[in-house]
Amino acid sequence: MTDYNNRTPDWVKNAVFYQIFPDRFAWSSRVNKPGLFEKWDSTPTIHGYKGGDLMGVYEKLDYLEDLGINAIYFNPIFQSASNHRYHTHDYYLIDPLLGGNEAFKTLLDAAHKRGIRIVLDGVFNHASRGFLPFSDILENGKDSPYIDWFIVQGFPLNAYQGKPNFHCWWNNPALPKLNTENPIVRRYIMDIARYWVDQGIDGWRLDVPFEIASNGFWEEFRDVVKTANPDAYIVGEVPTEAQEWLNSGEKFDAVMNYQLTHAAVGFFGGDSIDHKLAEGMMGLPQPQPMNVQAFAHRTSELLKIYPQEFAYAQMNLLDSHDMPRFLSLMNGNVDKLKLAYNFVLTYPGAPCIYYGDEIGLEGGRDPLCRKGFTWREEDWNVGLRDAIKEAITVRHAIPALRTGSYEPIYAQDGVLAYLRRDELDTVLVVLNNTNAAVKLTLATGDAYENGTELQDQLSDRNVIIEQQQINDLAVPAMGAMIFA
Repeated sequence: MTDYNNRTPDWVKNAVFYQIFPDRFAWSSRVNKPGLFEKWDSTPTIHGYKGGDLMGVYEKLDYLEDLGINAIYFNPIFQSASNHRYHTHDYYLIDPLLGGNEAFKTLLDAAHKRGIRIVLDGVFNHASRGFLPFSDILENGKDSPYIDWFIVQGFPLNAYQGKPNFHCWWNNPALPKLNTENPIVRRYIMDIARYWVDQGIDGWRLDVPFEIASNGFWEEFRDVVKTANPDAYIVGEVPTEAQEWLNSGEKFDAVMNYQLTHAAVGFFGGDSIDHKLAEGMMGLPQPQPMNVQAFAHRTSELLKIYPQEFAYAQMNLLDSHDMPRFLSLMNGNVDKLKLAYNFVLTYPGAPCIYYGDEIGLEGGRDPLCRKGFTWREEDWNVGLRDAIKEAITVRHAIPALRTGSYEPIYAQDGVLAYLRRDELDTVLVVLNNTNAAVKLTLATGDAYENGTELQDQLSDRNVIIEQQQINDLAVPAMGAMIFA
């Protein structure tokens, strides 16, 4: 058993991620553009480009650092003929529209100097019609040397019209499925995985890994990546519970924690969930209103179904490029989004902010959840951004909020209180998910000695422990308190 199995990178447990959809975050004049693009603030379309690029991200590193971000997860950046770049043309080339390999190196080096890690999206289940091996088959048919890189069922290939006669992702002929049973294809993918880690990336987010028949594939992938860098992060897009991916300690470090997302939509949304938007979200059941007792139970359970080492490395997100934005699911209720981020930022695992959430960007289903980030500060919800930044600052300041225990101690009438404890600190988090201020007596058990004074990190409020409890604790409507 190698030493990189059964352990996850320590930096991940202390990370706050920011997910960037490259075409929509920031535009730089340093990148030569080949032609016209959609207007930046116009409604996004399925095929249209806005022209965001990696030099744009480079120029906004001050913004990200000020927010408290220390890790970026990028949607695909390799050469492609789609704005989302899940149609990979060349796995060794950064898309010229994004600035090419040179722009990526500039960004990667600058991010690392600031202590910001970079995780790339690995799309290894399928490629594109523009991928050289597939285009060679289009040109040469059964005589192509790449014929066994795909599962071809007839000639000529129906790549642009008619029913596809080759294996492709969800019957989409634009996404021919790679034959990962072919050892040459398998070695090709492993070489890509190692190459970019050798170039300095800090990990891989893996697209639809459940679509690849394993046969040791993901164990080999882990071995290749971790041999190149034992501290590289491997996180899979698995929306279901993921015991088979995590509990052996030999595949991934984490998954995108859509199970937590699902619970958060149910609890914070309550009766306000936009059910039409939420229907079919990540293929999960329709989120239903969840009471605070059920939420406390589910959030505890999600830390127990995996070994703690892996539970504390989960990528915890409220939304992403693949689902409506959380704010839209809440019918535009900013207080609910703010409270949900206060939860995610005080819960074990690596919180991930989807670009623009922090300024109040809204958006429904794809492509509406992929709007251009507005850089006009007058269009920002500054109060929301300040609240999220403050919670990030508190998380960075107190290790117990990152790697301490998670112990719900009160769950009644929409109010959730939990302890985060380590050997140095005991932090008390109180969330009021109701539209009315509440006053309650909160028993703290053995968490604090009598006479201990606790200071709310989000306000100037303080409380004193008396007889192992806090008396007459006033919690504002839709409010969060972090006592340390």
